[in-house]
Formats: sequence, structure tokens, C-alpha cells
Amino acid sequence: MSSVASDTQTEISPQRSSNRLRLAVIDRDPGFMQVLSNRLAARGWDHRSLSSPVTPNALVAMRLNALVLDVAVLGPSSWEYLERVCARLPGLAVIICTGPSSVAQRVRGLRLGVDAWMTKPCHAEELICVIEAAIRRHRTGEMPELEGAAEAGEITVRPDLYQGYVGEVSLELTAREFEILRLLSQSDRVLRREEIYERVWGYAMAHGDRSVDVFVRKLRQKLRAASPDWSYIHTHFGVGYRFAPERYDGTAAQVDAGEQLGTGQVGTVDQVGAAGEGLGPARREGGAGPSAGVQDLSGPNGVESGVALDSALVR
Repeated sequence: MSSVASDTQTEISPQRSSNRLRLAVIDRDPGFMQVLSNRLAARGWDHRSLSSPVTPNALVAMRLNALVLDVAVLGPSSWEYLERVCARLPGLAVIICTGPSSVAQRVRGLRLGVDAWMTKPCHAEELICVIEAAIRRHRTGEMPELEGAAEAGEITVRPDLYQGYVGEVSLELTAREFEILRLLSQSDRVLRREEIYERVWGYAMAHGDRSVDVFVRKLRQKLRAASPDWSYIHTHFGVGYRFAPERYDGTAAQVDAGEQLGTGQVGTVDQVGAAGEGLGPARREGGAGPSAGVQDLSGPNGVESGVALDSALVR
């Protein structure tokens, strides 16, 4: 995508005072841009008008607080562009301001990481208030200091880089996948799906929403590809997920200062072993008998929520 030779309004300088809000607007409506620019200038905001999308790396260099864009400008690659921007800049407030859209389009955008979706025509003052509200949620100065790197099994969780690693190799996690990994790795108990959704997405989970399961499945795939000898995320059916790094020989890992994760719950069974190699030793904790409730599955063949259990697990 080309850079914008037709950029107008204030150029954003790296030396500019940090207490001034920095905004870029990707739009081709001259009337809308003129009214919005006048309002932003009156507030003393640093703002740039862009007639075409720029790369996520270019947005990083602009050191923006917020990005306002019309998806009509993005064309057929709009969803891919939004996903790349939201994944690359998790601290950037992203607001869509576009023409009439469907509920499915708005929901898809919000789930990709967009902070707000407004429909034109709209009042410039209302849009500015939405931008300010989104920036307040992202403002770096109000965020707690990033915790240091944490090691679990073979992976290293790096909050400063918003990424996970095995050695020097990145897991290539999206922002949402990393947030789920960090949340799970910081807990020594089972986290309910509803709790994970609310703490990662920021609002209550709708009935029947499978977003958590989908993202956990993708996260497991990446962990398994980078660290095939370890199991990290265990399913508790009907409840949620628990983080407990374990080798497939059943050896539990210690995280950081010797605190062992994954003490488990009475009546849980961990499935181990690779596909085609049969089931490994099953662990039944708390002295529960063979008929105890089977909740916790892990390993390459870990069964997702709602899938029937193989009878071999309870023999």
C-alpha cells in the first residue's frame, strides 16, 4: 500500500509533547475531514489525514494514540488490514467511522479488536468523544508496569514484547492469543470460559459464544508446534481451562520460583500420548476411582469442549 503524498493537517513529530493526543484519520470524504479537522485543531490534537491505508509499521512510527478509518477506503482487504493493525498495535485505539453496515460486519470488526464502530453521517463532536473514551482505555500512563518475563516449561512469556518464545523462536501469537496465554499462565486454578472472555475481551460473554474455545485451540496448536514434548493448557469440561506445563511423560514443570502449577482437581484425568501411539498413563488425583468425572484433557489429542470422550479414558 502506498504512503500518502496527499497528507494534510498537522505533521506528527517525535519531539512533540507527550501530553498531546496523536490521531490519524484514513478517509476520503473531504467534507467530513474538513469538519473533523477543524474540531481536532481547536482541541490542539496532533492529527493527520490519510487518503489511503498505510502499513502497521508506518503507524507504529507515527506514535499514535488513535486511528479512525473508513472501511470503504480499505477495499476488499479491510478485514485482513484490521486484523494486522490490531495485532501489531494492541495499545492503539481503533475506531471505525463508515457508512451503513450490517450487524455481522460490526460484530466481526469489534471481535478483531476495533474499539468502536460509528455509522455516518455522525456528528464530529460525538466521534471525538468516542475517540477520547477509547484512548482512556488504552492510555499507557494509566496501565500498570509490565511484569518481567516468565518461563513455563519450554516457553518464555514476554509481556514487554507481547509475545511468547521457545528459546529465540517466536510463537507468532496474535494479541488476543497472547492475552489468553498470559492470563492462564498467571493463574494456579481453573479459569471459567466466561471469566477468560470478560478479562480478555473486556465485556460479558454472550450465551453460546465459542470465541474462547476457538482462540484456545489456535493457541494450543502454536504451543504444540513449537514445544511438541510439552502439554500446557488443560480442558475442564463444562468449566474452562487450566494452565499446567507438563511433559508427556507426566512430569510437571516448575514455573519461576519453584511454584508448581497444575495441582489439579479431584476426579480429573489428563490424557497424554501422541496420535497413533495409544493412550499414555492417566493420572487420577485425590484417590478418585475409575468412574470419577473426566474433565481435564491435554496433549496432542486433547479433545475440545463438547466432543464425546473416548471410552478408553475411563477404563
